[in-house]
Amino acid sequence: MGKAIIFCAPSGSGKTTLVKHLISTNKDLGFSISACTRDKRGRNEVHGQDYYFLTIDEFRTSIEADKFVEWEEVYPGGYYGTLETEIQRLWAEGKNVIFDVDVKGGLQLKKYFGDKALAIFVKVPSQEVLEQRLRQRGTESEESLSKRLYKVKFEMTFQDKFDVVLLNDDLESSQKKAEKLYADFKSGDLVLDEQPLRV
Repeated sequence: MGKAIIFCAPSGSGKTTLVKHLISTNKDLGFSISACTRDKRGRNEVHGQDYYFLTIDEFRTSIEADKFVEWEEVYPGGYYGTLETEIQRLWAEGKNVIFDVDVKGGLQLKKYFGDKALAIFVKVPSQEVLEQRLRQRGTESEESLSKRLYKVKFEMTFQDKFDVVLLNDDLESSQKKAEKLYADFKSGDLVLDEQPLRV
């Protein structure tokens, strides 16, 4: 059984950028592709590479068949989850699994993997910075942006349930922090307490 690195954060916090950086600098890491029921964003997203894009019926059938390690209905009709087959695929390749998931999913994964997991919450300097980042994406309507920002406040209340809270105020510095956390976790040098480590 391999190890699991779980990155969680509100949308726009930079967690995906950090995950991609770690994958590019660590050949022993494999990205866990989530399943979801949302539409692809433009032409850039690819089924089986960015997400497993499922219909709502396909997703619900997989839930009933107990195929998910964790899943959540993030918005009405908007399901996200981690398929057990995805973890087995990566472990079979001899890789540790890295996750880019929402907060509730991350806590479910942390519980599932126990001490085999390192759960990292990526924190932004402020709500204003996060709103600015989301607006710069240009993928949100005012209504969906408002929903996301409301969800951010809720998600921030969970940060103390994670092993590490990583403040992403400077990308280069955050990438170095993430690299050190992963290296120390792999080697067994990372000492964790009941309170999250703040870096």
